[in-house]
Amino acid sequence: MTTPLLSLTWTDHVTGRRGFLVVDRLVRGVASGGLRMRPGCTLDEVTGLARGMTMKEALHYDPAARYVPLGGAKGGIDCDPRDPEAYGLLVRYLRAMRPYVESCWTTGEDLGLSQDLVDRAAAEAGLVSSIQAVYPLLDDEAAARRRLADAFAVEVDGIGLDELAGGCGVAESVLTALDRAGVPYPGTRVAVQGLGTMGGATARFLTRAGLTVVAVADIKGTIFNPAGLDIEALLAARDSYGTVDRSVLRPADRELPGDAWLSLEAEVLVPAAVSYAIDTGNQARIRARWIVEAANMPVLPAAEEMLAGRGVTVLPDVVVNSGTNAWWWWTLFGDIGADADEAFAHLRRSMRALVEQLLARAEADGISPRAAAHALVADRLPVIAERFGWYRSP
Repeated sequence: MTTPLLSLTWTDHVTGRRGFLVVDRLVRGVASGGLRMRPGCTLDEVTGLARGMTMKEALHYDPAARYVPLGGAKGGIDCDPRDPEAYGLLVRYLRAMRPYVESCWTTGEDLGLSQDLVDRAAAEAGLVSSIQAVYPLLDDEAAARRRLADAFAVEVDGIGLDELAGGCGVAESVLTALDRAGVPYPGTRVAVQGLGTMGGATARFLTRAGLTVVAVADIKGTIFNPAGLDIEALLAARDSYGTVDRSVLRPADRELPGDAWLSLEAEVLVPAAVSYAIDTGNQARIRARWIVEAANMPVLPAAEEMLAGRGVTVLPDVVVNSGTNAWWWWTLFGDIGADADEAFAHLRRSMRALVEQLLARAEADGISPRAAAHALVADRLPVIAERFGWYRSP
C-alpha cells in the first residue's frame, strides 16, 4: 500500500466537524475525485477512495483519445447531508480547500452531495468551478466548458444525463458479466441498495434491458416484489436523497427491513449506497451469484474473500462505477458531444470492453476480478508515467 502525495484533515471552526482531502497521485499536475458528505466519514475512508480514483483514471487510458487520465484524489466531510448546518459546513470546507481546487484537485458530486449543491457552494466559496484545475490542460477552454454545460443540460425522460451516465456504466457491467456466463436477461433478478443517482439509474437501465429488479433499499427500508418492481414509478417518487414515497407502492409491493436486500432471492446484488455495506458477518446471508459494486468500497476485503470461497463474484467498484468520472472527461476533452445517444453508446462500448478485459484477465490468471483490476492498472501506469509524468511521494 502506497503513501498518498497529500493527506490533510481540516476542522471546522464553527461546528467542530472534520473534513479531509487526500491526493493519491497527480498526472500532468492534476488529480480527479469527488467530494462526499456522510456521518462517520474518516481519513482512512477518503484515502482508500483516492487510491481508487487513481485506478479508475488509469483503467480508462486510451492513447487514441483526447482525454488523458488524471491522478486520483478524494474529499470527505464527516456530517449528515440532511443536517441544517451541512450547507454552511460545505461552503467553509471548500473555502479552506480553495488553493487545492484552484491548482490541482478537480472535484464534484459524490455520496450525500449533488453536483448542483457542489456548484452552488463552490461559487459561494469564491471558486470559478469545482473542476477549474483541469482548465489549463484543455485545447479550447471556452468550447470545452460550453460542451460540458450543454451536456449537463441534456435530459432523458426528465432525468439529467449526468445522473444517468454512471448507472449506464454499472448496468453494462452487469450485462457483460451475464453475457460471458451465458445467462439470459429475462428471469435474472436484481436487488439494489440505494435509489439515488447511481442506484436509480442502474435499476432503470437493467429493467429496460429485460432484467427484473425485485428489491430496492433506501433509508426507510427495503421495498420488495418477487414479480418485479415498477422502477419508473419509484424513481418518480424519490426525494433528493433517493428516499421513496411509500404512497406509490402497489398492493403486491412489500416493505421489509433495511438490510433485507442482502438475503433475498436474486442473482445480482448492486450495493449503490454506502461504503462497508457488506462485512464478514452479513456476507453469509447473501445468495446472489454476482455483487456489482456501484458504490465505492461497499464490500470489505475479508468479506470478499469469504464470498469468493462460496462462489460469489464481486465486480469491483474501480471498474463498475468508473463511468461517471470518465463521462465528465470524455465530454470536457471532446471525445463525445452533448448528446445522450452518443454518450450512452460510448459508455456501453468502453465499459463492456473494460469489463471483458477484467474478467478475461481474472480467468486467465486464476485471480479475483479485483486483483485483475490491479493488474490492469499496473500495466497502464508505467505507460501513462512515461508519456505524461506524475508526482507522488516515495
